[in-house]
Amino acid sequence: MDSVSFEQVKTDIHRELLAQLDLEKLARTTNGQAKQAVASIIQGIVAKERLLLNSTEKEKIQSDLLDEVFGLGPLEPLLKDQSVSDILINRNNLCYIERNGLLERIELKFRDDNHLLQIIDRIIGAVGRRIDESSPMVDARLADGSRVNAIIPPLALDGPALSIRRFGVAPLTAERLLELKSISPAMLTTLQAAVKARISILISGGTGAGKTTFLNMLSKYIPPGERLITIEDAAELQIQQENVVRLETRPPNVEGQGAVRQRQLLINSLRMRPDRIIIGEVRGEEAFDMLQAMNTGHEGSMATIHANTCRDALARLESMVAMANFNLADKAVRQQVVSAIGVVVQISRMSDGTRRVVNIAEITGMEGDMVTMQDIFTFVRRGVGPTGKVIGSFRPSGIRPKFMEKLRLAGQNLPQELFEEITEVA
Repeated sequence: MDSVSFEQVKTDIHRELLAQLDLEKLARTTNGQAKQAVASIIQGIVAKERLLLNSTEKEKIQSDLLDEVFGLGPLEPLLKDQSVSDILINRNNLCYIERNGLLERIELKFRDDNHLLQIIDRIIGAVGRRIDESSPMVDARLADGSRVNAIIPPLALDGPALSIRRFGVAPLTAERLLELKSISPAMLTTLQAAVKARISILISGGTGAGKTTFLNMLSKYIPPGERLITIEDAAELQIQQENVVRLETRPPNVEGQGAVRQRQLLINSLRMRPDRIIIGEVRGEEAFDMLQAMNTGHEGSMATIHANTCRDALARLESMVAMANFNLADKAVRQQVVSAIGVVVQISRMSDGTRRVVNIAEITGMEGDMVTMQDIFTFVRRGVGPTGKVIGSFRPSGIRPKFMEKLRLAGQNLPQELFEEITEVA
């Protein structure tokens, strides 16, 4: 049976299935019993209509319709595929996924715009949100923590669009990042020591570069006796500690009231006796309060920021502090930055889809009105190999970091050879 005829048969069976379902009775049964009951109805419809389907097509129809009734329809196979990191639906008949860092188009189609809207409603309804013409875009998350963004007409000109950012069941470990050559052993050892010595770290990178994944990995090295507060717009962090309180912002309701921003959560968190505050992504006026917290007893705090270089990250941080409208002089803001943050880590997504730590820089102080920084490690790219993989090397600058004394006082003694070790990536 050709694909068009198969889809038509499936649509007809779905319509008949909905007519026969007793939704109230179904809601009173367990999930397993409900699925079994619906599967029996589907088999009965196929037998009654005497459709010319082979066993594979019958199984496919049954699986697809069970996904329609109990899951997220055509999205279910993608959500079960752990290799898929992003699902990007541009229109009801145009879908892309990201796998291994690279985008690829797949044959995934919804019946029409209404079908896609039903799936979007099912996703956001589960978290108590709504989407319609008066509120045509929404951020939400799935049960597994995946982040969802949906936007519909009149803002989306070609029909509803849906983006799902997937997160792995288990966070990536340091060992796995070394295996993937996302970081060198010397860089990892230095950052581990910095976390244990309570040096505040800012992780910078572009969209999809792996900032949150890297922050999750670093959190493993926070001593277990410390109390952590995480603050996020959409809960993505998988902090590998037990003593954690997770906070998430709240958007305004339909009347435009009741919003709770990151800055409000950060101010409140200071009354919760945190040892460290971890901000999923600093993006606005909360930057000022974050710097204040890092300077007043919450050393070792961490945050991510969107920027293309370590220097750009500091410039963006200054712009965000200005959003708080305190009319501080540039020099005063930069002094706050220098006092608060010790290390900036830059992560990039390479052309071959791999993510790498391309720069670790230390903030060393100020000269006049300028913040001074020095590179500790950099990734030097040499080109692309015959298989399309980016080749290069992780190289130390040869400069011994100024925070070495702080590491030593915290019991983290790093050998000088660590800052002379070159790691090739082929």
